[in-house]
Amino acid sequence: MSCVFGTNRFHPIILTNPLPSFIPRVSSTTSAAVHLGPTNISTQKSSLSFKTRRNDAILDIQHSSDLGSALARSGGILRVEDLNTILRHFGKSQKLKELSQLFAWMQRTRKISFASYSSYIKHMGKSLDPVKALEIYDSITDESTRNHVSVCNSVLSCLVRSGKYDSSVKLFHQMKRDGLSPDIVTYSTLLAGCSKIQNGYSKALDLVQELKYNGLVMDSITYGTLLDVCASNNQCEEAEKYFELMKDEGHTPNVFHYGSLINAYSVKGNYKKADELIVNMKDVGLVPNKVILTSLLKVYVKGGLFDKARELLNDLDAAGHAQNEIPYCILMDGLAKAGQIQEAKSVFDEMNEKNVKSDGYSYSIMISSFCRSGLLEEAKELVLQVDAKYKSYDVVLLNTMLCAYCRVGEMENVMIMLRRMDELAITPDRNTFHILVKYFCKEKIYMLAYQTLEDMHKKGHQPEEELCSSLIFHLGKTGAHSQAFSVYNMLRYGKRSVCKTLHGKILHILIDGRLLKDAYLVVKDNARSIPRSTLKKFAASFMKFGNINLINDVIKALHSSGHKIDQGLFEMAISRYIDQPEKKDLLLQLLQWMPDKGYFVDSSTRNLLLKNSKLFGAQQIAETLSRQHISSKAPRSHEMKDNLS
Repeated sequence: MSCVFGTNRFHPIILTNPLPSFIPRVSSTTSAAVHLGPTNISTQKSSLSFKTRRNDAILDIQHSSDLGSALARSGGILRVEDLNTILRHFGKSQKLKELSQLFAWMQRTRKISFASYSSYIKHMGKSLDPVKALEIYDSITDESTRNHVSVCNSVLSCLVRSGKYDSSVKLFHQMKRDGLSPDIVTYSTLLAGCSKIQNGYSKALDLVQELKYNGLVMDSITYGTLLDVCASNNQCEEAEKYFELMKDEGHTPNVFHYGSLINAYSVKGNYKKADELIVNMKDVGLVPNKVILTSLLKVYVKGGLFDKARELLNDLDAAGHAQNEIPYCILMDGLAKAGQIQEAKSVFDEMNEKNVKSDGYSYSIMISSFCRSGLLEEAKELVLQVDAKYKSYDVVLLNTMLCAYCRVGEMENVMIMLRRMDELAITPDRNTFHILVKYFCKEKIYMLAYQTLEDMHKKGHQPEEELCSSLIFHLGKTGAHSQAFSVYNMLRYGKRSVCKTLHGKILHILIDGRLLKDAYLVVKDNARSIPRSTLKKFAASFMKFGNINLINDVIKALHSSGHKIDQGLFEMAISRYIDQPEKKDLLLQLLQWMPDKGYFVDSSTRNLLLKNSKLFGAQQIAETLSRQHISSKAPRSHEMKDNLS
């Protein structure tokens, strides 16, 4: 449900005080005319003539087929308020091209005010790209115009309408820092965005708390928006609380408020309260409209009252409120999910017999229902009907058709659907990619599944962890180790935290593929989440085959994670250094690091070092080993003293 907010919240002002002395009075008891001198008459005629010319100029610009010529011809005589009048005229007439052209001319000629900016952004509506709206706002150099509440409200509303809620909140805080004093419309605008985002209710509460702190009082529009937020965030009890609070504060609920509360009841199918609310609504003289009755239908369906829902659907049809497919789809979807697939098909057939206007959503519901029930041939038959009936369709219907072909395993038709998608310039969404990746995995075409997932990630869609984990496993099994690591990184650097066991799984794959540098990065960041046996396998593999320049770093990372380095690992590392004497400095750094952390070479490793000491400088090696030996005895001396005492 949506609500259109007006920006003019003005009340008529009744002048009860006497007029000021400087305003001339005309006696009500005399019929004598007021005589004007020659100068006043001349001035009045000149004023009337100028006003007439302005009115003619306004009409010329409004009705001209060549706006550029009309502005050149008549624009110079007009004031800013006249141009704002024309802006609003173009906006109300939906002449968006002319609206943009006039606004650009006003900017160039600097005949512009705060009302010009707010009117332009408001009337452009959804046609205005939010990026463009921000560019316009950033171009305002006059501080008073930039901070004017109507301008700020228009920009914020544009962002909210475009689904850019996070950006709108960030901009809102910046506006306040720059000098904006938000009004109740500002908060209503931001509240409207809370109904479309995750955790919207908690964010709405923050806004309500802030507006009250600023001394603003919630009006009926703000309450209506808050009720809508409650409904969309499954906060039924909170919606009831605000509905009663609104009445206590003297606001009379309208159809929108009742509709939002009934919508809240539809979440859990609370039909008893919904019926009571409808009775209450009628008692106060309000007539339930199409939107409210459709919401009531959702309540009945969610509550499992399919017979009652069927009766209401018939009433909607009789009243002319079921001319599109939505009411039928609500009942069909509920029946199908309750396992009553044939009853759902009956509603679908009835809808088609009545030639109810459909955008394909009803087909999408039935195709998905048949697929879930294993009725793949029936699903395929409906897909063929859609293909024959509709020349174009949206991504939701296409996904449904694609899924049906994937379920029956018809690769050729899957590819036909993808080509059709390109021909119709339909942009795939997150579901499209998931359907394809699952299908390619099912057909064991893992590299194609990987390429599809990679394309999905580039488009900015976050893949499901379960799907990625499965693909990582299969890519590893087929030897595509680097591709498996790429999928892991898609998850690792995504917005959600990944399951800890995934780090150990990818580490095994990287070890098998000898991608030890990548394996080291996994260990470095996640060692505490990786099983000890897997770390031990990694360490042994790296000491044998890893980059020798990183050996010391690997040992230190393992130690920092709480992993105890055994003597065998040190011997393997030192053997690598002996094989490459040019790495003398790294060997000495390791030997010097060991005692500080409680590690010492054993006798066999010591003998190996002494045997090859000439490669590194016999005296330096001997001194280093001597210091290690002394350090190794020191703790034991302390222990003996402690025991004697």
